Amino acid sequence: MSSRRDFVKGSALAATGALLPATVGGNLYAGGETASPAQPASAAGAWYDRPMRWAQLAFVEDDPGNYDPKFWLDYFRSVHADGACLSAGGVVAFYPTRIPLQQRSPWLGDGDAFGHLMAGCRAMGMNVIARTDAHACWQKVYDAHPDWIRVDASGHPVRHPSDPRYWETCALGPYNFEFMTAVHEEIMQRYKPDGIFTNRWAGSGMCYCEHCRQNFRRASGLELPRTNNPQDAARKQYIVWHQQRLLELWRLWNEKIRAISPDASYIANAGGGALSDLDMKTIAELAPTMVADRQSRHGLMPPWTNGKNGKEYRATMGNKAIAGIFSVGIDDEHRWKDSVQNGSEIRLWVADGVAQGLRPWFVKFNAKPIDRRWLPVVKEIFEWHYANETYLRNVRPLARVGLVYSQQSAWFYGGEQAREKIEEPGLGFYEALVEARIPFEMVHDRCLDEEHLAALRALILPNIAALSGEQCQRLRAFVERGGGLVATYETSLFDEWGVRRKDFGLASLFGASYAGRVEENMLNSYLSLADTTANAPHPLLRGFEDAGRIINAVNQVTVTPADDRRFTPLRIVPSYPDLPMESVYTQPGVAHLPGVYLEQVGAGRVVYFPGDIDRTFWQVLNMDHGKLLRNAVEWATSEAPPATVEGKGVIDVALWEQKDSMTLHLVNLTNPMMMKGPVREILPVSGQKIALKIPPGRRVKRVHLLVAGREVGYRTERDTIFLETPPIELHEVVAVDFLV
Repeated sequence: MSSRRDFVKGSALAATGALLPATVGGNLYAGGETASPAQPASAAGAWYDRPMRWAQLAFVEDDPGNYDPKFWLDYFRSVHADGACLSAGGVVAFYPTRIPLQQRSPWLGDGDAFGHLMAGCRAMGMNVIARTDAHACWQKVYDAHPDWIRVDASGHPVRHPSDPRYWETCALGPYNFEFMTAVHEEIMQRYKPDGIFTNRWAGSGMCYCEHCRQNFRRASGLELPRTNNPQDAARKQYIVWHQQRLLELWRLWNEKIRAISPDASYIANAGGGALSDLDMKTIAELAPTMVADRQSRHGLMPPWTNGKNGKEYRATMGNKAIAGIFSVGIDDEHRWKDSVQNGSEIRLWVADGVAQGLRPWFVKFNAKPIDRRWLPVVKEIFEWHYANETYLRNVRPLARVGLVYSQQSAWFYGGEQAREKIEEPGLGFYEALVEARIPFEMVHDRCLDEEHLAALRALILPNIAALSGEQCQRLRAFVERGGGLVATYETSLFDEWGVRRKDFGLASLFGASYAGRVEENMLNSYLSLADTTANAPHPLLRGFEDAGRIINAVNQVTVTPADDRRFTPLRIVPSYPDLPMESVYTQPGVAHLPGVYLEQVGAGRVVYFPGDIDRTFWQVLNMDHGKLLRNAVEWATSEAPPATVEGKGVIDVALWEQKDSMTLHLVNLTNPMMMKGPVREILPVSGQKIALKIPPGRRVKRVHLLVAGREVGYRTERDTIFLETPPIELHEVVAVDFLV
C-alpha cells in the first residue's frame, strides 16, 4: 500500500476498506431505500438555485501569461453569466500549489491564473466552482507511486492514449482517495470556491491494480472479473462494488469540502441515462445540484438528445437546478478541441436543453480563442435567456406521460448489449413521442412510488426487462389507481439482478404469459390490422384506415394469451420467405397470434406489445410504428392532453408552470439534417395551432410570445385557451401570465 509521506502533510486519510458483504444482497437497485443515508447540502447553501447561465473556461497548460483575463471577464459580463467553472488543479495546477506531486504549469511563474480569474468573477457577483481533473498524472507521480496507475487486464500500467507524457490513474485507489483529496482541500482552504467539479473522476476504464484487486477481494471474496457478462458472479458483484467505491469517494470529497466551507460541495461529473454507471437515485440524494455533460451531438444523434439528458436528470433530481454543458466546438471521436461548431447547430442544441429545463453552461477549451465565430452566438443565446429568466425558473412540468428508463436493466440484463436492448427501445419511444408532440417526462425505475407518479396519467416501459417484485407491485398499484401503462417486448421478464423469471412479473397486467421462447431477427413478418372499415375501429388503429397490414417488429417474445377469445386489433403474420419471389406469400394454416394485448385493469388501461416495436422504430423510423406507439399512449392515457400543437414540422414540446405563469416551449427540429449532424441552417416552419389547458385555480392575465417578443390573440373555452403562433424559426415560447 502507498504512503502519503511525499505529497502532502496534514490532510485526513481516506478509508479504503471493504464495502460489500461476500454475497450481493439487499434492495439497492430494486426500488427500495439507498444503502446509506444521504448527505444533504447545508441549509445555508442556497446558492445552488441562483445561477441561471454558466461559463466554463478550461485552461490548457500554456494559458497562464499568454491569455487575456480581461477579455474573458468582459465577455462573462456581457452575456450575463452568473456562474463560472474555472480550471484549478489535478493534472496541472493553475495556482501556486504546495503539493509537490501536483504539476504546476511551467507558464505560471509567480502568478495565479485560477485565483486571479476567480477574483474577477467574484467581483461581478458570480458563483464560482473550481474544476479539477483526476484521470491522468505525470511521470514523477508514476515514479513515486507506481501503484496509483491504472493497470490493464494483462497487468501493464496504462499510458495516456493521447499524450504519452502522462499515465492514466486508478480512480478507485489512493490517487483519488488521498492525493486528489489533498488537492481539493488545498483549493478549498486557499480560495473558498462554491464547490469543486472534477473531470473524469470515475476513471478511464476497468483497473486491475493491486489496490483494486485487494479491495474487491476483501469486499466480495472473488477475483476481479475477466468477462463483461452481467450474470457472471464476479461481474455482478463488481458492478455494485464499483459504484459503492465511487460513491464512497464522492462522500469523502463532500465531507472534506464542507468541513472547510459548509455552503460548498463536491459536484461530480456523473449521471445521465440508462447507460450511466452510477445510480441516479443515489446521486440525487447526494447532490444539491448537477451538471448534465452532453456537450454536443454528432453522427446519428438526434437534436433532442440534450433535452432528453435534462429529463433523465430531473427524473430523480426533481426541482434541483441542473445545468446543461454545451461545447462551442465539434465534440466527436476525432476530438477537435479547438474547433467551432456551426452557429445553427449550437442554437438548436441549447434551445432543446432550455426547453426541457436545463440551465445553459458553455465550455471553451483553451483560453486563447483562435476561432471567434462562436462568441456572438453564445451572447445572443444568453442575452435572450437573461431577458426571459422569470419564465425559465420552472416550478414543475405539466406533462401527464412518463417514459421510464432503467439503469438496473442496462447493468444486469443488457450488459455489453445494453445500448441495443435498453437504450434503443427508449430512443425509439422518445422519437415517437416527439413526433406526436406529446409533452412527457422521463421516470427513473427506482422512482415508481405514488409520490413520484402522482402527476402522471400514463407510464411507458420500453423493454424495461429487469424489475423487482416491489417495482412490479408499484406498477400494478399505479394502474389500479387509474394510470395507463404501455410496455414492450421482455418488460418484467427478469428480476432486478437480470435473472429470467418463469413468467412476466407484470403478466396479470399484460393479459399474457411467457411461453418460453424469444424469436430474434425475424424477416418478412407483419402485423395484420382488424377490419378498419367498421363504423368504430379501435383507437389503436387511428391513421390506418386504408391499411391491411404493417411491418412487424424485428424481435418478439412468444406469449400465451390469458383469454384467446378477447378482441385484438393486431395479429402477427409470422415470417415467410422473401426469396424467391414466387414464394413471397403467407403460408396457409399458420396461427396468427395477437400482436398487441389491451387490458382494462381496475381503473386503468394497459397496452402490451410482445415485439420490440419501439427499437424497430428507432432502427428503421417507419412512420407506421410511430403512429402505433402514439395511438397506444393516447389510448392508455385516456384523457385530453394538457396541450395540443397542430401544424407542419417536427416540434419538440415542453409544458411548464412557474410561480405566476405557465410556458409552452416549441422547438423546431424540422431539418433534413435532423438525424445526421451538423445542421447547416435553421429552416422555419409555419404557424402552429395551440390549445392549452389552464391549471385549476388560475386566471389568465395575458398571453405573449417570448421569442417573437409580442402579445398574441387568444380565445377561451372553459379551462382551455386557443391561439395560433406566427411562423417559428428555431424556438418559440408561449407564456401565459396569471392574475396574482
